[in-house]
Amino acid sequence: MALRAVSRTQGNNAAVKSGEVAVEGFELEFEEVPILVDAFRRMVRELAYDVCEMAFTTYLCAREHGVPITALPVFLVRDFHHGAIVRATAGEVRHPKELEGKRVGVNRGYTVTTGVWARAVLEREYGVDLSRITWVLSGDEHVQAYRPPSNVVPLGGRRTMKDALLDGDLAAAVGVGATPPDLVPLIPNPEQAGFAALRSRGLYPINHLIVVRDELLAEHPTLGSAVTRAFTESKDAYVRRLASSTDPSDALYARVMRELGGDPLPYGVAANRPMIDELVDNAVRQGILAKRPDVDSLFAVEAG
Repeated sequence: MALRAVSRTQGNNAAVKSGEVAVEGFELEFEEVPILVDAFRRMVRELAYDVCEMAFTTYLCAREHGVPITALPVFLVRDFHHGAIVRATAGEVRHPKELEGKRVGVNRGYTVTTGVWARAVLEREYGVDLSRITWVLSGDEHVQAYRPPSNVVPLGGRRTMKDALLDGDLAAAVGVGATPPDLVPLIPNPEQAGFAALRSRGLYPINHLIVVRDELLAEHPTLGSAVTRAFTESKDAYVRRLASSTDPSDALYARVMRELGGDPLPYGVAANRPMIDELVDNAVRQGILAKRPDVDSLFAVEAG
């Protein structure tokens, strides 16, 4: 059975996308979507695909609003987000606590997963009261039914986030990207800070997972486990090559592997429950979810 699928090509899914690793009983016909977030939007609004990579918080929000999709515990992308918060070099803010009472930009929507993790860093590590910040969005939400908290507003006009940072309208912004000399990370040495959080409290944020249409999961009971096994086999092959890789795109996971002494991309609910719980709790605390879902109910299959 052929299924429409979307997943951005990267080391851990390359063998699935190339067909080197097969999905037993099914054929994933991958479509290339140049801007991956466009696929997230189409999936939650139109159910445009059968199997789709998706940002974790987009999925949580979609589930709460009744979109008939369910995740597999295949966590394709992980990252640290201390460097996601940038400021203008000439701006007044120098410490995260100084963001209180000010306007802070968020690239695209409030529910963007990078934004959730970055706000959590501000709150937990720097004591920032997130409710005292006005969050300014450059776009809309993927899940149209979602309504953000009252301290979330649109940027408006024709300016970019960078323009708003440079003219002083925004004290900082999340997800814009540091472009020295004009914009620099608010948190100094962000990579070092990310690995310090990994070592001190196990912070290793999950960004993307895989979702499948509920209708297909109901019609084909083996689909979830077959897709999960294939992606896991592909990832395991990638991890075996990772230690000797010289590809710059592998550098983060290679360093995490050295730090952890094991798989830097574990799949399965059990191996990732602390990070899943933390993201869900952050989503509730930040007003993205109205109530806390049962974590196990979010996933169609356990991968180990």
